Amino acid sequence: MAKTADNKPATETLVGENRKARFQYEILDRFEAGLVLRGTEVKVLRLGQVSLDEAYARIDGMELWLIGATIPEYSHGNLQNHEPKRRRKCLLHARELRKLKASQQVKGLTIVPLRIYFSASGFAKLTLGVGKGRKLHDKRQHLKDKEAKREIREAR
Repeated sequence: MAKTADNKPATETLVGENRKARFQYEILDRFEAGLVLRGTEVKVLRLGQVSLDEAYARIDGMELWLIGATIPEYSHGNLQNHEPKRRRKCLLHARELRKLKASQQVKGLTIVPLRIYFSASGFAKLTLGVGKGRKLHDKRQHLKDKEAKREIREAR
């Protein structure tokens, strides 16, 4: 298990992050979900190889699926190796799933994966965000605000 600088166990180990999502979407709500993975997928995640850039989540019936996330094949895998872009089931409580389903039905809202990490107990977790897409002028304004905050922080 990873340790922090003061020799305490780390609470979580970040594997991958979707940095574009925070720029392209205004995140309104966040959810934490478990992931159903195969053995070779876990090994590749432990190596830190994952891409969430083109990924999104969709609800089919009463199940949440992660679609478009790329976890490359394990280099030492055999015939049991996984498909790199396969759909992966996300695990949520029923009330969270109902809340997500209601927000997905609102026009203009999308469920985007924000980051994948291993929890302190060793399970792969996914942070999902319900986001509203930003228009081009919103993105420009976001960059201006971010730049202004950075300048204020550096001036101190």
